Amino acid sequence: MRTVYPVFRYPDPRAAIDWLGAAFGFQVHAVHEAPDGSVAHAELVLGTGMIMIGARAEPRPRPAEDDWAVYVALDDVDAHCDRARAAGAEITREPFDTDYGSRDYAARDLAGYVWSFGTYRP
Repeated sequence: MRTVYPVFRYPDPRAAIDWLGAAFGFQVHAVHEAPDGSVAHAELVLGTGMIMIGARAEPRPRPAEDDWAVYVALDDVDAHCDRARAAGAEITREPFDTDYGSRDYAARDLAGYVWSFGTYRP
């Protein structure tokens, strides 16, 4: 059972849902709409992890690279990086090998959030 759910707020949650699927491979678990048809709340899954998406009324300044990061464990870092790049993700750190045996990379999404991906599973 999951116990931690990172929440991301985007100016256009529906566009974020589509982009996170195309770039990072997230799948829609649930989308709850407001009476006007906009996305009030959404849940996306990747493997055994889940994130939540909500709306943000106004764009904010782009977060700094070290302000926020989510680490997502996956098997094929290089293929995932290629997918993200093809979908327009800004690769902030190319795939690299760590001294503790993981292969990692980092990418910035369409709202400026930094995501870290790697093979390390604590």
